[in-house]
Amino acid sequence: MSAPEAESLRARSQAPRPSVWRGQGPVVAVVALGGAIGAVARYAASLRWPAQGGGFPWTTFGINVVGCAVIGVFMVVITDVWAAHRLVRPFFGTGVLGGFTTFSTYAVDIQKLVDAGCPRTALAYLAATLIAALAAVWLGATTARRVLKRRQR
Repeated sequence: MSAPEAESLRARSQAPRPSVWRGQGPVVAVVALGGAIGAVARYAASLRWPAQGGGFPWTTFGINVVGCAVIGVFMVVITDVWAAHRLVRPFFGTGVLGGFTTFSTYAVDIQKLVDAGCPRTALAYLAATLIAALAAVWLGATTARRVLKRRQR
């Protein structure tokens, strides 16, 4: 390594590093805030429509499907239409929708159904959630794109 290269490397290593708050701090903060909002909304839905023991967990199923549809629409809007602030996607996409939808409750519901002697219901729930969630993302994104094309005409 030549002297100018070594000097350049030394200067870069001594340069002040940006504080965490200026870097990832705001992102972490908005994800946490959005996650709290989404989790409270999910909890409220589970209190409003509690799951019946051994029955199909309709509330969790509905939450996950609705959340997937919203993420489909949201991703189209923030990528094709709106130049969103850098914190919008982490706040709403990762935070709110990540806190609202729930893979962990989905997995626990499946385990509870199996433990309650309802393996067919567990398997139906497992497959139906996967299929419906993927279809909801596709339908949300496709519908949003079609609506946007009509508005541009």
